[in-house]
Amino acid sequence: MTAESERSTDRLETDRAADPENDRPGASEPERDNQSVAARVVVSYPADLSDWGRFQVEKPSFRAFLRKTRDSARVGDVWEEFVGVGCCGNTLDVPLRVERVDGGARIDDSTTIEYAVREACGIEGSWRVQSKGGPSRA
Repeated sequence: MTAESERSTDRLETDRAADPENDRPGASEPERDNQSVAARVVVSYPADLSDWGRFQVEKPSFRAFLRKTRDSARVGDVWEEFVGVGCCGNTLDVPLRVERVDGGARIDDSTTIEYAVREACGIEGSWRVQSKGGPSRA
């Protein structure tokens, strides 16, 4: 072992020792990542989501809802989320896809939820989703 690799190993051990999540005996690296809190999660919605749908998912209350209802996030996860119906219409379910996770996989109240826009997927939703005319005529 070289002096450089010894210093690198010492730094790695010091970093691990400083993280209380690593104190659990027998915990593997993936288990530690699952227990560490995500600082930020970036989820995407389809480009063809209506302005009304975007308004719904980007509300602070919807971000809080995601933090309360999702235990963890991994890149590639898809969450089908109900975003509303209005007064008397059909539901609008939006496929949110996890694009990035900074930190561990666990979501808690301190996790920041950010949005990105991805390719369109044929989602139909606007105020017309609640009307007799239907969403494709909006």
